[in-house]
Amino acid sequence: MRAAVLYGGRIEVRETADPVPGPGQVLGRVLSCAICASDLHFMDNPDGVAADDSGLWDYRADQDIVMGHEFVAEIVAYGPETERTLAVGTRVTSLPVLLGAGPARIIGCAPEAPGGFGELMLLTESLIRAVPENVPFDQAALADAFAVGEYYVRRAALAPSDVPLIIGAGAIGLSAVAALRRRDVETIIVSDYNDGRLETARELGATHLVNPARQSPYEVWREVALGGRARRVAFGGSDPSTPNCVAFEFVGHPGVLDGIIQQCEQGTRILSAGGPPEGDRISSMVAKRKGVSIQFGGGPAPEDWYGTLDAICAGSLDVSPVIGMAVDLDGVPGALDLARVGNGPARIMIRPTGDTALPAAAR
Repeated sequence: MRAAVLYGGRIEVRETADPVPGPGQVLGRVLSCAICASDLHFMDNPDGVAADDSGLWDYRADQDIVMGHEFVAEIVAYGPETERTLAVGTRVTSLPVLLGAGPARIIGCAPEAPGGFGELMLLTESLIRAVPENVPFDQAALADAFAVGEYYVRRAALAPSDVPLIIGAGAIGLSAVAALRRRDVETIIVSDYNDGRLETARELGATHLVNPARQSPYEVWREVALGGRARRVAFGGSDPSTPNCVAFEFVGHPGVLDGIIQQCEQGTRILSAGGPPEGDRISSMVAKRKGVSIQFGGGPAPEDWYGTLDAICAGSLDVSPVIGMAVDLDGVPGALDLARVGNGPARIMIRPTGDTALPAAAR
């Protein structure tokens, strides 16, 4: 098959071996796959992958790896020991985990688990779900991205007095905006340096947009949540009815988490999804003094993933505002460079079939 192959730390668009489905696996022809920041983290930071002891990732510089874990494919063939309940040709997507004879792997993150940056990929039969024909396959491919935002918002368990502040309006930050809006959260503050992504956040339900090059998002939070009053006191005496800040960190660059700690309100809860793979340092004494709570990653859970897919298929969740560009396999190296510097749309879709036209609503 033809694919955008990760080999020796670089992307090469060329022929590579066709994947062969093993026990319980399905061979799929890729219709659409999105580029995610975690693809770049995997590609650019192999040492960070090696430090993970879960075994779900397996970076091998001397073997072909076909990345891509946000996808829709059509069933081409079944491997052995499969139920074959869906017909060949059915459009499907899946929680991006490959199960079979070997160890469990994240699809697109190991040589034996090829993902959506190629013409063919492997899926786990027990995890696939059919995508109705009336649902645009680009939108169904984003179930994984929007499930991450759903996971973080669910784990935040916002109280009525909590006012969320989203730092970073990439696809995951935008998915959190959608998850907050689906819960009828009245005030959603979003901060990003990219004005185009801020406008996408508005489309998805954000109420206050902040470009930190022009204004501090923390000052905006204080104005919106506290009416411009002074900071909450550092030790005792605070009014329990005073709104609390729940900050979502969706950037993933060193220093961002510490910047939140330095500038946030007393008692802020931070949910950190960014997690720069090269590691980070935080001002633990400041966090201690302010009583900051920090929760790191871990999701999404299957309930978030499949619930998000159901919402997309039912039409109750419109993810199209984040889609701004589509490329064929030859366009993958340039699209990855664009995603790496954060100047492109929140989601760039890869179409191995070569059809790169976007519906008018997705432009």
